[in-house]
Amino acid sequence: MGLDETVVRPFALVGGRTGQGRADFDLMSVVDRAPAAAAWTGVPEQDAILAAAPRTVAELAADLDLPIGVVRVLLGDLLENGLIVVRRPAPFTRVIEEVIDGLHAL
Repeated sequence: MGLDETVVRPFALVGGRTGQGRADFDLMSVVDRAPAAAAWTGVPEQDAILAAAPRTVAELAADLDLPIGVVRVLLGDLLENGLIVVRRPAPFTRVIEEVIDGLHAL
């Protein structure tokens, strides 16, 4: 009985790591390439992230067809090396307040 490659490959891709370093990547955080970032890291999945940016974390996981945990580890590595910038989503309550203010303005 062999191991399924789709389970082993993502695990091996990040060297068995499950943490994303010091960053906390929300699914709706927008990831963009840093202005001075190199376009090639030597890691195909990281290169694909840099080429696809700007995208949300969720979109990157879908585009790469990788589990979100693996994408977060890859993003943590890119962030630590200064290759990406991350814009956090607006807090939900602020968005709701802006919608209500806009409705009142009508």
